[in-house]
Amino acid sequence: MIYQVKIATIYHCSLAQAFKTPMLCDVTKVHTGYGLMPKVVYCTEDQNWGQPGSSKKVFVAKSMTQKGGFASMDKVIDRIENKYWKIEVSDFQAWMLGFTKFVGEWETTEMEAGKILVNYTYTLHVGTALLHPLNWLFAHTFWKTYMGRVLENIRRMIEQDEPYLYE
Repeated sequence: MIYQVKIATIYHCSLAQAFKTPMLCDVTKVHTGYGLMPKVVYCTEDQNWGQPGSSKKVFVAKSMTQKGGFASMDKVIDRIENKYWKIEVSDFQAWMLGFTKFVGEWETTEMEAGKILVNYTYTLHVGTALLHPLNWLFAHTFWKTYMGRVLENIRRMIEQDEPYLYE
């Protein structure tokens, strides 16, 4: 089974900044933790991050659901410059309610100079239908709320003109 969650926002910045900030800046400022989701503390094996086919190991702080340390792998599936990112989060090291992977998509559209529409989509893949009600609830309440927090963290990073860590 899959569950898809979509949200959108407008950023007032350049198209390049709206496109690059969420993937190429410091991920610890994007994924700052919330409820069940632990804060990302650092990544390793990320030398080529941002290029299609590249990956990185993600490490998180201790939380209610995770012991801390290595949590998952992120992989760039697709990158169309200033338009679209597709990433996969998988190889979860802690039980994630039966989810096997998350696929994130980030689409940027310039509506006018300095006004960028961002469509942010996550597809959550489940290995078993047994937890369907819990998975649905998680996807459409908690995960959607978490995605909104991520959008606001990125907005702050854009406003503060955060530097890119990757190319």
